[in-house]
This record gives sequence, C-alpha cells and structure tokens, in this order.
Amino acid sequence: MENIRFGLLCAIGVLCFFLYQAWQTDYAPTQADATSANGQTAGQNDYASADEDDVPSLSSAPESDGGPEQSSDSRQAQTGQDDEPVVGEADQIHVVTDRLDVIIDTRGGDLRKVELRGVPVSSEKPDTNLRLINDSAPNFFITQSGLVADGAKAPDHRSTYQAERKEYELEDGQDTLEVPLTWTNQAGHEVTKVYTFHRDSYRIGLNHRVTNNGDSPWRLSQYVRFWRTPYEITGDVPFAQAFFGVGWYDRKDDGDSYSYRTESHEDLAENPLELTQQGGWVAMIQHYFIGAAIPPPDSKARFFGQPKDVPNAAGGFATGFIGAQQQVAAGSQADFESTLFVGPKLQDQLESVAPGLGLTVDYGWLTVLAKPIFWVLEHLHALVGNWGVAIILLTFLIKLVFYKLSETQYRAMARMRKFAPRMQQLKEQYGDDRQKLQSKMMELYKKEGFNPLAGCWPMLVQMPVFISLYWVLRESVELRHAPFMLWIQDLSAPDPYYILPVVFGVTMFLQQKLTANVTMDPMQQRIMQIMPVGLAVFFAFFPAGLVLYWCTNNLLSIGQQWYIYRKLDAEGLGHKAASS
Repeated sequence: MENIRFGLLCAIGVLCFFLYQAWQTDYAPTQADATSANGQTAGQNDYASADEDDVPSLSSAPESDGGPEQSSDSRQAQTGQDDEPVVGEADQIHVVTDRLDVIIDTRGGDLRKVELRGVPVSSEKPDTNLRLINDSAPNFFITQSGLVADGAKAPDHRSTYQAERKEYELEDGQDTLEVPLTWTNQAGHEVTKVYTFHRDSYRIGLNHRVTNNGDSPWRLSQYVRFWRTPYEITGDVPFAQAFFGVGWYDRKDDGDSYSYRTESHEDLAENPLELTQQGGWVAMIQHYFIGAAIPPPDSKARFFGQPKDVPNAAGGFATGFIGAQQQVAAGSQADFESTLFVGPKLQDQLESVAPGLGLTVDYGWLTVLAKPIFWVLEHLHALVGNWGVAIILLTFLIKLVFYKLSETQYRAMARMRKFAPRMQQLKEQYGDDRQKLQSKMMELYKKEGFNPLAGCWPMLVQMPVFISLYWVLRESVELRHAPFMLWIQDLSAPDPYYILPVVFGVTMFLQQKLTANVTMDPMQQRIMQIMPVGLAVFFAFFPAGLVLYWCTNNLLSIGQQWYIYRKLDAEGLGHKAASS
C-alpha cells in the first residue's frame, strides 16, 4: 500500500509539473496584453488608409420564412458600393457607464474603443483600465455592424451617421442609456442605429430601426461581426494554453438542444464556421474576456467565422452573424435587434445575457466538479469579502467532507504497519516467486479483512478536487488580480516572495514525519524526502491562490493526523503500538 501511495505522490508531482506548464502559458505576458493595457502605445489608426472592405450581400442572409439556404459561395462577402476606408474616422461619440468607457465612431456607427472600468490591466497598474476593443495596432479588435438591402443602399459599417451629441453618461439613478445615430438616403429611407447600455452590465443592445418613407417595400437584413488580429503567447512552453479563437452555440440535429463548440483562429482557415440556425450566438474568446454577438432567439441567422486579414498586420479573423431577411412595407417601420456582450467572463452575467453563454468559462473535463466548487467559493466570498479567506474556508469544508475517508486512510496505514513484519516474512520466504508471493499476500489481506487500496482513496478523491480548483483559479475572472492580505495582492499570480511555497514544503515535510513509511525501501524514502523540496519549487510558479489552498490543506491534514493518531493509539493501532 505504501508503494501505491508513493506512486500516487509521484503522479501528483508529475501532474503539478504539467499544470505549471499550462499555467505559465496562460499567464505569460503577451504583446496584446501590453498594448491593451493603456491603448496609448498604438497612438494612431494604422488601418485608416486601407482601400476597401467587404460587405455581406443580402443573398447571404437566411430567409425569414425558413426558405432554402444559399450555397456556401453566397456567404462570401462582396465589395462595397463606395470606396471608404475600412476603419476610417469621422466624429467620435464618447459614452461612459458604470462599467464601460466607449468610443463610437459615426463612420459605421461602430464600437471603436471599449475600456472596462474597474478592470485593471495588471496588478502593477491597478488604476489603468483594460481596453478590450481597440481600433489601433497591434491589438486590433473592433465590432462592425450594419444593414444590407436590395435596391436602395442601406447603411453598412462604412456609412456615415449623424449624432445629436458627442458625450453621453449614465447618470445616478438611471438604469439604461440610449445612444441614437441616424442615417438617411435619397429614396426616403431612414435608419436609426441605437445602442442601449445597462447599469452594472457589459451587455449592449443594438437596434437598427428602419423607417420606410419610400413608395415601395424595402427588404433588408442585419449583420454584426467582430474583427481582430491574433496574438501569440511569447513563452516557449510546448504544453496547453488558454483558448483563443471563436466559440458558438450550435443547435443539435434534434432542434431542441444546443452544444458549445469552439475553433481556434489557426484552424479557421481549414474549418471555417458556416451554419444557419435559429437561436444561438457566436463569440470572440480570449482568456478571461469575450466579445459575443447574439441575434434574436426566435429568428434564423447565418453564423460565420473565417480568416480576414487586417491591413498592415500579421493575419486576422472575423466572426459574426447575418440575420434573417425582413421586408419593410412602404410607410411602415421595423426593428432589427441584436445583443452584444463585451467584457469579462463574469458567470453571474453571462447566462442572463444568453443561454449557454456561461459555457465560455471553460473548466475542461472537470467542469461537473469545478462549477460546484466555484459556486461554493463565490458564496463564501459573498460572506467574507475576500477571495483568499474564501479559499481557506473552502479548504475547511473539503477536509470536513473527506474526514471519514482520511480516517480510513490513516487506519489502513496503521494496519499496514501492523502487518509489516508478516509481509516481510512472506517476502523472505517467497521473494523468488512473485506469483506465489502475491497469492500469499492476497490470502493475508482476505484473512485479516484488509484492503491495501483503502488508504489511497482519499488521495485519489482529492486529486480531482485539486485539479478542479486549479481550473477555477485559471478560468474565473472573478479571481483575476484578487488580493488576499499582506504581501499577497494577486491570488492569480505567483507569491512574489515565495513564502507560501516554502510553507507548503515545510508542512509537507512535517506530514511525512508524522507518517511512518515503514514498508518503503531506502530509495523510495530518499525520493519522498526530496519531494517536498521539488514540489515547493514548482509551486513557486503557481498562482498564490492554489498554493494557499494546498498550504491550508497541509496544515489541516497535520492537525487531522495528530487527532486521528491519538485515537489510534488509544485503540492500540497507532505509532506507539507500532514501535512497541
């Protein structure tokens, strides 16, 4: 059993190594992060001089009545009707809410800059807001939207809108803020593009209100897309990294359920997103943050994701949707509505914006365990107001839940010490015949009613918990730059003074001293002595929140061992009995 336990500890060591590799890749500084930190480094718009851009055609939009879909070729965007710049600038409208600081350009009426208020770019710059949407190099990431129509021209993302004001602010006591932009053509058509911002939310309503003052019907469709440059991780770690690419909510063949699917930006060239369905959404995904485009759930939309080079940049890709066609009769009005979400992946907001959007917080294959852990952690944080204290309390709860398993483990170890002399006799007697030795040991276990694996179950059970908590700390933006106390001011970053890793190593060493590894050979014992040092070195590069959990777990385990061993001594099974 001790050999099995030794193997499990070695497996934990290897697991920690791979988790470290994944974490280092996730948290390695990127050029994109550096530029989005202040946005000022870009200075100028490098794309304002681009010649032309593509605009979707009305034929690529799905029929509102569920008619036949167009061929894949019809989805390809077509050259626009005027030669305006891709992201050329006109007048800018400044919008401030409690969550967002936004620049809307009247050229296209698109979001050109979005800073997330109260979301620092780094722990070193707590007063600098992170800029997620940015129309300048090298961290180019913008939204584009508009209408396409048959006959008379409709306003697309290169058309110029008129605005009544250049400054908007969500006032105290105001829950929503509308920012209207107007456009008209010579045919008597009027379009009002309205952005609706909400208090305490990163959700943005987008509505194209069409008024047909002409003499004939006007058939239109709305499109929304995100367009950005890729960024590359600067680290050279060859293992897992945070996902960066396109995610969407895919309607299954049964027509009643959906599944979350993703495609990295590298793979979009070979596997472009192309589907038409009712409901769902599409999003640009990066670590901690997303930009999502959500059409009305009760209408069909054509979703797309494909490479789209950004001028003067290395590559690029775009994703979005083209809504269902809608005919606006002469003298009538119609709304083309959609929803944008531009901000951090806050789990309490995502699901309220659109079904399945919370799945973008990807906890991997242990989601079924990680989500309850985060739920408990979030509620503990609501009680104490500190994520570090919440992690400590969570560790208490986990140890309480697994107490009986831990007691079983220590009892099994005690019985193993009791059987050690008899097992040694068997090894001396049948050491040359391993099959016979195994048979005799199984007979001994059966006779004594002893399961040698019983002592390993607590460790096996806690390993998924450990991995799940790692993913929670890795993926939950709520813990990004969250302070604890004293020198720990960012639980998502390593301990700057390596105090917690040292505490971990010391507590693990003390645990080993409390556990008599009487059945281990000398080589295994030497490796076990080295392991606290090796794991402490690895943990020096782990998020402080994860090391805090493990240190607390070790301290509680030491107290637990002391208490249980006292009980075992009273029963004649503890260390005193083993040494007598």
